[in-house]
Amino acid sequence: MGQLGHRLLSIYAALVSTVFAVVMVSGANAHPKQVFDEIQVHRINVVEPDGTLRMVISNKDRLPPVIVKGVAHPEFGEPRPQAGLLFYNDEGSENGGLIFGGRKNERGEIVDSGGSLSFDRYGAGQIVQLAGVEDATDRFAGLAVSGKNRRIWVGTTGNGEATISLKDASGKDRIVMQVPEKGDPSFAFLDENGHTVKRILP
Repeated sequence: MGQLGHRLLSIYAALVSTVFAVVMVSGANAHPKQVFDEIQVHRINVVEPDGTLRMVISNKDRLPPVIVKGVAHPEFGEPRPQAGLLFYNDEGSENGGLIFGGRKNERGEIVDSGGSLSFDRYGAGQIVQLAGVEDATDRFAGLAVSGKNRRIWVGTTGNGEATISLKDASGKDRIVMQVPEKGDPSFAFLDENGHTVKRILP
């Protein structure tokens, strides 16, 4: 092998070594941790390795409609006017979330003001909701626990009453404890038709 051959062999060996080193370094840094002081985005999707959606953080314009097993169903409800954080189960179906908003309409009325944190049972329907709303049409704040219908409500209503309401499987009030803004508190028992059968006053 002549001098030219040795030189070509040396160049080849150097190139192979360089490529090997680059591949090794690239492989070691394929998923490096990155630190940001601040990021600005419209939406973040958190997914499993197979692509199954597990969480969405979004502004109100990019908040998705109801998603069931990875398929969007805008027909299940009106467009959502709030920003928020949505949770999805192992199958990619929505099962709760945190939404919040607040704005005025063209008439100067406060609308969509408040927030809600909820968790759903498998399939559909909320089982726990912590919500607070105070706008032109609604005013309430409290905790709701549900089965197929709402079973427990602990909170305040539009008329200022603090209420604990225990309901039957049909969602009808059966025991209601109320404390108004002014006046005497009460404890009431109701029948299945919503009629008060006994009321306890101070």
